[in-house]
Amino acid sequence: MKIAINTRLLLPNKLDGIGWFTYHTLKEIVNNNPQHQFVFFFDRKYNDKFIFNSNVIPEVIFPPARHPVLYYIWLEHSIVEVIRRHKPDLFYSPDGFLSLRITEIPSIAAIHDIGFHHYPKDVPFIHRKYYQYYIPRFARLAKRIITVSEYSKQDIAKEYNITPDNIDVACNGANEIFEPISEDEKSKVKIEFTDNCEYFIFIGILSPRKNVALLLKAFSEFKKATGSKKKLVIVGVKMFLTKDVEKTYDNSSYKSDIIFTGRLTPEKLKYVLGAATCLLLVSRFEGFGIPIVEAMYEDVPVITSNVTSMPEIAGNAAILVDPFSIDSVKDAMIKIDNDPLLRKQLIEKGRIRRQAFTWDKSAEVIWRSFEKAVNE
Repeated sequence: MKIAINTRLLLPNKLDGIGWFTYHTLKEIVNNNPQHQFVFFFDRKYNDKFIFNSNVIPEVIFPPARHPVLYYIWLEHSIVEVIRRHKPDLFYSPDGFLSLRITEIPSIAAIHDIGFHHYPKDVPFIHRKYYQYYIPRFARLAKRIITVSEYSKQDIAKEYNITPDNIDVACNGANEIFEPISEDEKSKVKIEFTDNCEYFIFIGILSPRKNVALLLKAFSEFKKATGSKKKLVIVGVKMFLTKDVEKTYDNSSYKSDIIFTGRLTPEKLKYVLGAATCLLLVSRFEGFGIPIVEAMYEDVPVITSNVTSMPEIAGNAAILVDPFSIDSVKDAMIKIDNDPLLRKQLIEKGRIRRQAFTWDKSAEVIWRSFEKAVNE
């Protein structure tokens, strides 16, 4: 079998949620299926580390698709000719973007979530319009859809009138380097980042759905209520519409206790996450929430939201909060800060829960989806 794959999000040192999903699952699939051939479509010069084995044929296709107008050109024109030249048996897109002109072979889209449908104003206008017009059409074109949680499966099925049987759930995993770190390593991290203070941590892109502005407000209320010396470390880069975060930070009385690190390599993140008191992921919307699982692999307790996919992923191994309530988030921070036994219990539950989330399991689901699409 020859499989063509959209790999435009495999960017060195710039992998986020969907990029890591693409990287880890494709690495497993390519190496586990050496008898099959894979054609990777990049939109710029690629890094050799993404050519996982000799059965991968890389293709660089112009133009770089980083804007809705360029998405259209790349998907509806540029890759069509390359598809016809390679004559693959299947086209797979881990970022959910298909081509409406590729109809002679089955297509599979990994649609991680449809948060833009529920929170359209959280997305810049031109991107929003592209998503609203094309994603439903891609979903209906796809022979099968892959998504990352049961929540997203039911959401996509309901909103786009897709038969649930045509949607396969391949949950995210965690990078294999994530594991508990020693007390000595924790001390070194705290000296480097927080002036030797304990800290909460947030990991994710800075965009409205991640709810960072409310998190900053809750942290300020936590500080007021407790007088704690704890700090808050924010790991991630700006995506768009971050003025509310900037304004909240500028108005905070605790700016010196809030540290923005920017993007960290997985090797660095392992230590910065592993030394944290607790992960705070209180998004308004998540299709999965990879940091939840990463924290579990690091033996770090989790506070997360009680909406969308997050209760499903966390199970009983997290404190669930209302992401629209500053007090709910603040109270959870106080609770976990004051209760060592609770932290220990959450860590133990996380060790059990994390076993459900591995990249090899995800890759198996995706490969079975490929086989169904080609053979049905």
